Amino acid sequence: MTSTPRRQLLRRSISASLSLALAAVGTAAAVVLSSAPAAQAAGVPAPSPVAVPGRGATVPFKEQEAEYAATNGTLIGPNRLYGTLPSEASGRQAVTLDAVGEYVEFTLTAPANAMSFRYSLPDSAAGSGRDASINVLVNGASPKSVPVTSKYGWYYGGYPFNNNPGDTNPHHFYDEARTMFGSTLAAGTKVRLQVSSTSASPSFTIDLADFEQVAAPTAKPSGALDVVSDFGADPTGAADSTAKIQAAVDAGKAQGKEVYIPQGTFQVRDHIVVDKVTLRGAGPWYSVLTGRDPVNRSKAVGVYGKYARDGGSSNVTLKDFAIIGDIQERVDDDQVNAIGGALSNSTVDNIWMQHTKCGAWMDGPMDNLTIKNSRILDQTADGVNFHYGVTNSTVTNTFVRNSGDDGLAMWAENVPNVKNKFTFNTVVLPILANNIVTYGGKDITISDNVMSDTITNGGGLHIANRYPGVNSGQGTAVSGTTTAARNTLIRTGNNDYNWQFGVGAIWFSGLNEPINATVNISDTEILDSSYAAIHLIEGATNGLHFNNIKIDGAGTYALQIQSPGTATFTNVVATHIAQSNPIHNCVGSGFQITRGAGNSGWYSDPPACTGNWPAPVWTNGGVPQGGTGPTDPTDPPTDPTDPTDPTDPPTDPPAETGNLARGHSVTESGHADVYGASRAVDGDANTYWESTNNAFPQTITVDLGAAKAVKRLVLKLPPAAAWATRTQTLGVSGSTDNNTFNSLKGSAGYTFDPSSGNKATVTLPGTSARYLRLTFTGNTGWPAAQLSELEAYTTTD
Repeated sequence: MTSTPRRQLLRRSISASLSLALAAVGTAAAVVLSSAPAAQAAGVPAPSPVAVPGRGATVPFKEQEAEYAATNGTLIGPNRLYGTLPSEASGRQAVTLDAVGEYVEFTLTAPANAMSFRYSLPDSAAGSGRDASINVLVNGASPKSVPVTSKYGWYYGGYPFNNNPGDTNPHHFYDEARTMFGSTLAAGTKVRLQVSSTSASPSFTIDLADFEQVAAPTAKPSGALDVVSDFGADPTGAADSTAKIQAAVDAGKAQGKEVYIPQGTFQVRDHIVVDKVTLRGAGPWYSVLTGRDPVNRSKAVGVYGKYARDGGSSNVTLKDFAIIGDIQERVDDDQVNAIGGALSNSTVDNIWMQHTKCGAWMDGPMDNLTIKNSRILDQTADGVNFHYGVTNSTVTNTFVRNSGDDGLAMWAENVPNVKNKFTFNTVVLPILANNIVTYGGKDITISDNVMSDTITNGGGLHIANRYPGVNSGQGTAVSGTTTAARNTLIRTGNNDYNWQFGVGAIWFSGLNEPINATVNISDTEILDSSYAAIHLIEGATNGLHFNNIKIDGAGTYALQIQSPGTATFTNVVATHIAQSNPIHNCVGSGFQITRGAGNSGWYSDPPACTGNWPAPVWTNGGVPQGGTGPTDPTDPPTDPTDPTDPTDPPTDPPAETGNLARGHSVTESGHADVYGASRAVDGDANTYWESTNNAFPQTITVDLGAAKAVKRLVLKLPPAAAWATRTQTLGVSGSTDNNTFNSLKGSAGYTFDPSSGNKATVTLPGTSARYLRLTFTGNTGWPAAQLSELEAYTTTD
């Protein structure tokens, strides 16, 4: 049985940097700023997702960000622009080392004998990744070489992505490595990551390091079966141990004994199938299952229950080991997850899952699974997905970072998900989709979590009747009472590269059918949202109740209403909303708001309905980025006496050297078939806009979000050889208000030749304009305007 292939329906884009230290509202927790020591890299202070009291996972490590450490490297970010290195870094900042001797040096705040660090290397030209090493020095001495690689990162093209650098849309840049020091280092010890050679990799970007005091290996329990001494598994990893570990597991079930995995790295090339047995290791730093079939790449390490069609498994405990795979691509039909199948009345405890497709993709029907105290890192798809009739199951106290899709998901496809819970988890940097989501489901609880740094095509928290098999006819739609309480969301939501507008930090969708349920959102902080704080779209959502909500910093609006619904708001307080009118609502009275006591900062009547989506303004430690500043001049964005404020606040956005048009709002005079104008700013040269045929002149207009001194346009057609050479006649005009346009470049012919990239460059005088309009009057290759990419730059080359 394979999981249903994941859906291309909707996944999202844009990211950047930092936020604000906020006092609690009611029972909401206070967020702690990471502060940069003097004379360090001087990153902008940002709330840390692992430092929210009482919320999220209780992690065993002390985290330090590279941007606050001592370094002679180059600080990158803050930046939320999808496809850039800092956009996928924690806090949207990191440090790049690109010369021998460059380093990032951390000072331990507590004793530690191990570290893991998050980093990025460039891809190889072939897209297969590169291997290198970086030195770890302790107090400047005794360098230890630690292997690093980019083979688990760098994906391209459209969903479900590929490993071809010649395609567009590069993303999923980072990976993690871990090492033990061999002894316990005292607090105050300096641990340095330093470049010793650039021959294998021209650069090393360091995001963060997690320092940990790892306990001694857990000894074999009395009476347990040993996969090495009793069954001959190879702890060196040289031989395939799949059959021997499976034999041990089968014997453990038959004899009613635990099965023990001692210290070692074990080559496992297929699923270990478990049922009515405990499989225990010496600890996730010591007992590691890894591997993949060298011929049949759809077979790889994983610990699975039997599939539901085969009766499922029950009474299983998986505890104290790591599953570190070798999955370097995303193939949705492949069952190459760390944990899978159906596991009822079972527990997954303290399992480290890394480099598999999903951490745990559970296919029901099944009941009463608990995943707890675990780490899920660097997946090509979801962290966890409760799929197809999973009930009374929980993920708790689990840390998820760098999932390739939803961090924690429930998907009630065809069979109801009922009374599941995601509680006390920390979900950071899902590269695609949402931090936490439930697609359908009855009486679901999502509480006491921390969600941060959504990258693209998703929000922080999503509740939706979306995706196949979610409908009331099968009892799988959102129903009963959905509870989302005491959550903290930091820098969540983003720009959707399909929709070409922002998606909210908390968002709701009734795409398949309206949501008609009780949805309680309470005691929650929504901090420095990339776009809107709260968002409704794709069909009605009824029964929303917001109580005791703190919104501080929203890149666009407090509320973005694009579908009907009903909601009550009590003690909802919003500050630092980028737009002067905090609500965007074009459905009018179709969305009914009932206001209780204690609200401020988010309501307006009438709301905005502009037809244009504004460029976001991100708030980094109270300092605006990406546009104009906060709208209330009586409420200064920073306190000059606050030691967490940067000494030299970055009051201006970073220099704009990239394509200013990509992902921005675009309009057209018309289009043929499905070839709409958004295809000309989606970053994919293989998709294109085609105007209405036989109807010149035709126009396409892009809104840059703010006035820019554009000096160069690069116009592209698809690079495929199937496109014949053609000349298009066009002129360029600009406007500051989208009403009055002035000529920036007179009409002229531009030749597009596939043998030379099928692109043309238009030089402009650099006149400031927010709106750029191309007017086409001819095309020798087709009776319409055609354009796969409209790129705008402030540089001349």
